[in-house]
Amino acid sequence: MRTLAVVGGGVIGLSVAWRAAQSGWTVTLFDPAAGSGASWVAGGMLAPLSEGWPGEDAALAFGAASLARWPAFAAALEAITGTHLFTAGRTLTVALDAADAADLRTIADWVNSRELPSLTVPRSSGPASVTGEFAMPQADAAAADRLSVSSPQNLGAPGLRLLDRAGVRAAEPGLGRGIRAALLSESEPAVDNRALVTALREACAAVRVEFRAEPVTDLADLPHDRIVLAAGAASAQLWPGLPVRPVKGEILRLRRRPGAPAVPAHVIRARVHGRPIYLVPRADGIVLGATQYEVGFDTAVTVAGVRDLVTDAETVFPGLGEYEFAEAIAGSRPGSPDNLPLIGYLDDRVIAATGHGRNGILDTPVTADAVTALLADTVLPAAESAAPQRFRTAPVSSGGIE
Repeated sequence: MRTLAVVGGGVIGLSVAWRAAQSGWTVTLFDPAAGSGASWVAGGMLAPLSEGWPGEDAALAFGAASLARWPAFAAALEAITGTHLFTAGRTLTVALDAADAADLRTIADWVNSRELPSLTVPRSSGPASVTGEFAMPQADAAAADRLSVSSPQNLGAPGLRLLDRAGVRAAEPGLGRGIRAALLSESEPAVDNRALVTALREACAAVRVEFRAEPVTDLADLPHDRIVLAAGAASAQLWPGLPVRPVKGEILRLRRRPGAPAVPAHVIRARVHGRPIYLVPRADGIVLGATQYEVGFDTAVTVAGVRDLVTDAETVFPGLGEYEFAEAIAGSRPGSPDNLPLIGYLDDRVIAATGHGRNGILDTPVTADAVTALLADTVLPAAESAAPQRFRTAPVSSGGIE
C-alpha cells in the first residue's frame, strides 16, 4: 500500500488527504491543531470572477476551474457528513464613487469576454430546506424576483451584470444610499468555512486518514512514499526558498440581534477609502473582513484594524451598528508573488500545495484534484499555471511525472 504524509491540516491539506485516501493511499496528516489556522479565520467567498482584472488571465482561469468544481465537491461532502456548506448564492460588488463604478464596468467587460467553464447554480428555497448545491436564502430569492433575474439549473457561461442605483436597492434594500452602482454575479456563492473544516475532518475520518497532532520540523524525517506540503504560510520554513509568505488578515464575526436589519442576502464586496471589505452572510449574522498587512506571523487583532473594518462596513451597510460584536480574529494567509498557488513536485517525493493567499477556500477542489493527479503520475491541465517551476527561486524537480 502506498503511503502519503500530508503536512498541514487546513482545508487544502484536509481535502488532499481525503481525496488521496479515496484513491487508495494510506494517508497520515500531521498538524498540531488541524483546521485552526487561516482556514478557520476565512470568510468563505468563492468569487474569482468579480475579483478579476484585465491581464490576470491565469488567476481567473484557475479560480473559475475551481468554482466549477465546487458543486460536486460540496455534494460529495454533504453525502458523507450531512453538512450543507453554502450560505449565499450570489455576490454583489458595490461602487461608492464614479471611479469604482468605472472599475466595475472594466471587470464586467473583461470577464464576460473570457471563455470560462459553465457553472451550475441550482436554486434553493432557503438554508433550512436545501434542494441544490448553492443554497439561497429566502430574501435572496425575493430580491431575484424583484430584479426579474432567473436562476436556471445551468447558467452556462458565467456572466457579470451591472446594476444602477435602483437595481442595487432592489437587490439589497438595506445597503447605504450612497452606493451608485454594483456588479451582480449570479454564479459566485459563499460557504461556511468552519463548517467546511469540520466536514473535511469527518470525511477524512470516514476514509481512515490518520491524524497526528504533532509538528513536522524536517520533511526528510518522514518515511512515507510521498509527502504533500500544505503548511500554508509556514511552508517556506519546511522548504527554504519556497516563495510563500504570511499575509495577515483580520476578520470580525457579527451576530444579528433581535430587531436589527436583516442579514444581506448576497455576499457584499466593496472598496471604501481604497480599502477592500466584504460582508459574507452566515445563519446567525455576518463575517466582516478583511484587513491585509505584511507583518510576518503576527496575528494580533489591532484596534486600527477593527476600527477600519467597522467604519468602512457601516458606509456600505448602515444597519451593521445594531449587530452584536461576537468575535475578532486574525490569521496568516499564505501569499505568493503572483497570487497563484504553488502546486507541483518540489523533488522526487515532495509535492507543494500551498501559496493560495486569500483564495484557499475557493481553490480547495481544484487543488485536491491537481494533487491527486500528481500522485497518479499525471497532470491536471487546469492547474498547470500553478506549477512551482515558474519561480526560479524555488528548488524543484519534476518528481514522478517525467
